[in-house]
Amino acid sequence: MTDDKDVLRDVWFGRIPTCFTLYQDEITEREAEPYYLLLPRISYLTLVTDKVKKHFQKVMRQEEVSEIWFEYEGTPLKWHYPIGLLFDLHASNTALPWSITVHFKNFPEKDLLHCHSKDVIEAHFMACIKEADALKHKSQVINEMQKKDHKQLWMGLQNDKFEQFWAINRKLMEYPPEENGFRYIPFRIYQATTERPFIQKLFRPIASGGQLHTLGDLLKDVCPSAIIPEDGEQKTQVMIHGIEPMLETPIQWLSEHMSYPDNFLHISIIPRPTD
Repeated sequence: MTDDKDVLRDVWFGRIPTCFTLYQDEITEREAEPYYLLLPRISYLTLVTDKVKKHFQKVMRQEEVSEIWFEYEGTPLKWHYPIGLLFDLHASNTALPWSITVHFKNFPEKDLLHCHSKDVIEAHFMACIKEADALKHKSQVINEMQKKDHKQLWMGLQNDKFEQFWAINRKLMEYPPEENGFRYIPFRIYQATTERPFIQKLFRPIASGGQLHTLGDLLKDVCPSAIIPEDGEQKTQVMIHGIEPMLETPIQWLSEHMSYPDNFLHISIIPRPTD
């Protein structure tokens, strides 16, 4: 892995200032003040919102409290998507702080998975890492690790410990020098304007002629509408971690440096602002 540690750090420590407000129809003993938090982009909503839950439960009647869930402008927010992806997909061109509505009732069964404990988040996170390693290394790296290494990845994420996480994760980002890259790039492409959850397919980082495939090559192959302008005007933005990477960037480099902790490149295709 080419070690651009500053990039890894910048990605890890990305934060989104967020204002949580209680849904107006929730029954409270007294008025619920908004709660402000800096959310880590790389984490999951249900992993970092214990303080939010405690803050609002103080003013709730206990019989009115069931499973907490979050919504932004009418869209329930999927807890199993990383926070940065949720923001890029739904709110990246809005003013900060990000305004999220908190609910304790009427859980939207059709839209969201239940998350009754942090064990559920850990299981989802480890399943993603294993899937990514199957694509990159035929599962050889993750299978050679010990259980304590798997736990260290999870604890590094849960406790926001960059060094603890990357001491293990760097092994998942390495490849034999003669291969010049991973077998396949673990990526998912999300489109703000469609109902489809995401696009995922096999894509090699190196072309048959030996040249490096770029982000533009990936999009041309998998989602050409994202980069081919309609009527000569580019209508969409391609976002990873809140930035628009250059389409000429090698996809192997992006996979090593801009993947989320689950080892996937989560790429958002969103409408370009018109103003």
